Amino acid sequence: MTDKAEAPRILQLSDYKWFRARKLESAPADQAELIVRRLGLQDYEPIWKSMRYRAEHPPKNNTDEIWLLSHKPVYTQGQAGKPEHIVKPGKIAVVQIDRGGQVTYHGPGQLVVYLLLDVRQRKLSVRDLVELIERTITETLDRLEIPGKTRARAPGIYVDDAKIAALGLRIKNGCSYHGLSLNVDMDLSPFANINPCGFKGLEVTQIADFVEQKEHLMQSVSNILLDRLLQNLGYEIQTH
Repeated sequence: MTDKAEAPRILQLSDYKWFRARKLESAPADQAELIVRRLGLQDYEPIWKSMRYRAEHPPKNNTDEIWLLSHKPVYTQGQAGKPEHIVKPGKIAVVQIDRGGQVTYHGPGQLVVYLLLDVRQRKLSVRDLVELIERTITETLDRLEIPGKTRARAPGIYVDDAKIAALGLRIKNGCSYHGLSLNVDMDLSPFANINPCGFKGLEVTQIADFVEQKEHLMQSVSNILLDRLLQNLGYEIQTH
């Protein structure tokens, strides 16, 4: 385990592509700066430890961050997770983590977006942030002509009765971490070995099953989602 008194040194964020988002002219003068990082394909635990450390040691420069990436295969089990929802993990590691929710799967071809925001400074409640994330995902799917929708008492986004996106958050010291995962073009079979998000028999789906585009699909989807997320947070559209 990483000593909380020392920053994790396993992930060098400066090694990856990043940019500083431009605030909308209508944004409040004291709105936080926002850095967007594209981190590629990553092991889960170094990313988790890095964002947890950031929440435990909030930056003093009024700068929030968004991280876009994919993970190598892993099951993550939330704080309230019940072991019976992990039916047969096989060789895929199960990591007990500190977000809300039950168990889910992350793997290549899935877009993961972590929102490292000072929600207290932004005056965002947890419900506000959940609704902003859900709105961002459904707007992204709308652009692709995919009819995404929410379901009562089941956080995430669904197409018909199949889940296409999951979300889970943690707030510490007024700062959010964790975020959303959107299935883009991936091997969905590992979901069959768990009860996704604690729902037995829940079907999962992905964007690739609804669009003709196959080449550079992840890049296209991540650009669309980032545009929507930036605008919903009060920044100019600026995909890179």
